[in-house]
Amino acid sequence: MEVINNEEFESLDEGSDQDRERRALIRNLGKEKRCNLGSVHIQSFSVGQKFKSKKELKELIDVHALETRRNLFFKKNDSQRLRAQCRGVVPVINKGQVGTKPTTSKSKGKEVKTQKETCGWYIHASRSNPESDWFIRTLNQTHTCLQTRKLRACTASLICKKIIDQVEADPKIPLRAIQDHFQKTYQVGISMDKVFRAKDMARKHVTGDYTKQFELLRDYALELQATNPDTTVKIDVCPNGNPASPTRQFRRIYVCLGPLKKGFKACLRDLVGLDGAFMKGPFPGQVLTAVGLDSNNGIYPLAYAIVESENTASWKWFLENLGDDLELGSNSNYTFISDRQKGLQIAVDQLFPNAEHRYCIRHIHDNMRKKWGQTEYRDHLWRCASATTIPEFEHLMKEFSEYDKEACQWLKQIPPVHWARSHFSGRAVSDVLISNMCEVFNGKIEKGRDKPVISCLEFIREYLMKRICNVMKAMKKAKGPLTPTATDILDARKKVLHNILLGGMGQTSIKSLQHCKINMWWMLGTKPVLAESGN
Repeated sequence: MEVINNEEFESLDEGSDQDRERRALIRNLGKEKRCNLGSVHIQSFSVGQKFKSKKELKELIDVHALETRRNLFFKKNDSQRLRAQCRGVVPVINKGQVGTKPTTSKSKGKEVKTQKETCGWYIHASRSNPESDWFIRTLNQTHTCLQTRKLRACTASLICKKIIDQVEADPKIPLRAIQDHFQKTYQVGISMDKVFRAKDMARKHVTGDYTKQFELLRDYALELQATNPDTTVKIDVCPNGNPASPTRQFRRIYVCLGPLKKGFKACLRDLVGLDGAFMKGPFPGQVLTAVGLDSNNGIYPLAYAIVESENTASWKWFLENLGDDLELGSNSNYTFISDRQKGLQIAVDQLFPNAEHRYCIRHIHDNMRKKWGQTEYRDHLWRCASATTIPEFEHLMKEFSEYDKEACQWLKQIPPVHWARSHFSGRAVSDVLISNMCEVFNGKIEKGRDKPVISCLEFIREYLMKRICNVMKAMKKAKGPLTPTATDILDARKKVLHNILLGGMGQTSIKSLQHCKINMWWMLGTKPVLAESGN
């Protein structure tokens, strides 16, 4: 047992013998400590050890109880003192042996004296005044009791601190895996209910509480605008009948980062893909996204929003904010590509009646194969959609009608200006037929859609930041005036033109030359005029 005097310890002079002893004691604190069984524990104590708060000391005592597998309890716990003792079971061989202490217990209202040996481990800490630190004054680290698998200190909060790294690395880790790993590591028994509570606490600590993050949305929006100049963040709340109420119910939030907005308006094509994806957390919602194509034919995320559901009202609100950021009026001739959602179609027609609205061919085929699932129908659909001239389109539609008139009539109900390349205006300088840009972006943010609202928004922002850095690294490695994708297309077309010149101008070569001109138009940003006769 080691005992230290409080007054003498706090009033030592430098250079004295007591001061040298104090420095030696402090050096001893850094050495590994072994218990009476010879085990080295992560958490150990020494006389004179200092703690900033009683909470810190209590937490370390619980950790020590877990590592040594002993049941420790706090006999004294007030504002000035903290005394912990061990309540472990001590094996008694001879009842009259030296070291046993008489204890008093009550049986049927009468006091009965019994001989029972107690474990000698204890720790006593105190502080001299309410503003000073806590010091360990008295300590006995020798355990004479047996270890146990049922620990009082093994609470859900303590388990949470031990498994937080596992939950952060794999949020979907099974409860059974956590229980087995914890029991093998510390050799204690824990119930599945306690593991469930601990994992839930760890998940909240990692991702943040779902409800609390809604209260911090305004602060997050202000911080986002302060650190990203020219960023647009708009929050929409449900109308409240009581205007004096200090709180409002969240409905939507829209984010368009300033650098992305500036880059899109500077040099990208007038083409925007629109799509939505479900939130996976306890609160329902949709993530709406607007994605463009960059100069390398890669995705260029522009804006994103979290709304209550995917309907006409939410799409109109999202497109109105997007139109304000891109300075689009009602007479704008932008090109949008999306699925055939009813709410989105109505919103685009009302806000941008002059805009070109393309439908994704893949989703048209998904609707078609519900009744016509053979691959021949898919091939006919893609040949009709990929035709570059109107006569070629009409010829392929006639072939489709001869194959299956009913399926062709179903396809004709969709206006070809929405899905056929031959009927596109060419304003977007792109002949893209599918909304793959949105699907790729939704796949990248999938892991963020099960997080709370601010964590989800931060997950998207961090992905955009990393993507910009990766694109800048790729740009520095590029050779030549064109992007890598455009360079590959140009080289391929050079080979086709070289073969045409060497092999003569047959009908097949003329058609290949037309495709070369179309791809050159796509890269240079101008649309050629092709004669319908093919000359």
